[in-house]
Amino acid sequence: MVPADVRSRMTADERREEILEVAVSDFAQGGLHGTSTEAIARRAGISQPYLFRLFGTKKELFIACIGRCFDRTQGAFRAAAEADESGAPLEAMGQAYVELLADRELLLSQMQTYAACGDDEIRAVVRRRWGELYRTVERLSGAPPEEVRAFFATGMLLNVAAAMDLPEIAGPKGAAWARRVVHGEA
Repeated sequence: MVPADVRSRMTADERREEILEVAVSDFAQGGLHGTSTEAIARRAGISQPYLFRLFGTKKELFIACIGRCFDRTQGAFRAAAEADESGAPLEAMGQAYVELLADRELLLSQMQTYAACGDDEIRAVVRRRWGELYRTVERLSGAPPEEVRAFFATGMLLNVAAAMDLPEIAGPKGAAWARRVVHGEA
């Protein structure tokens, strides 16, 4: 937690970022309905009314967290594809995703995001962001549609395996298996 004298000098944007860090962590554990904005505010060192002044509603805060998680995944895919020298950008993005799965907080945030899709507004945001991510992978990889679908299907399997802590699927062996699936060799 940041000392009070330093916190008081933060801009609203800096404070929003600090709150998002706390909120992603808390929502990863409790989900939309099981997480208290009072607890988020307390952990961020602010009042609950100030949290609502910055984010409006708990749902808006959750949606901002969804954006942060999708941004992180999309950024990892983009960086992996741009750094790829092997001519296999889809494989490089797959490896980057396996590395992201080591961040349990990000993984659980994704799972909580999908669990919250019972809410129409959240579902619309997740569909839009998922579509953007899908199109990014298509564009960066240049892979045919069936390989992109296999990439995402394998990613969802890896999510579930990582959530259940099944390293034989979600760890390095899983990454090798996922490469074979994406290339139609499994």
